[in-house]
Amino acid sequence: MTPLPRSEYVSLTTFRRTGVPVATPVWAAPDGDSLVVWTRADSGKVKRLRHTSRVTVAPCDVRGRVLGPAVEATAEFVPPPDHPGALAALRHAYGLRFTLGNAISRAWHRALRRAGERHELLRISAP
Repeated sequence: MTPLPRSEYVSLTTFRRTGVPVATPVWAAPDGDSLVVWTRADSGKVKRLRHTSRVTVAPCDVRGRVLGPAVEATAEFVPPPDHPGALAALRHAYGLRFTLGNAISRAWHRALRRAGERHELLRISAP
């Protein structure tokens, strides 16, 4: 089993139904042998993951420039009972930046009075 990259940003590649890869730089916090990613619920990567759990992850910089080899992995949605642990991993890895980003997102979501979940938590695991 190849270990998942441990860097401040990872390039998360999801796949369209046609098989075309789409890479996105994301924060990914280590949580045991897996990574936890926090993303908008209406993002393209979430839509793509609804039809295939296949992903690749590679260390990258904030702009998405890949800095190392990609690793094949699978992604799954973190169920609500497991959210506190996943959020704790993100808070531990990103500290105040994550806490402020989450608070601003919640306030913005409330101001717009949008119903439903604003974010999804993903768990990425190497096979």
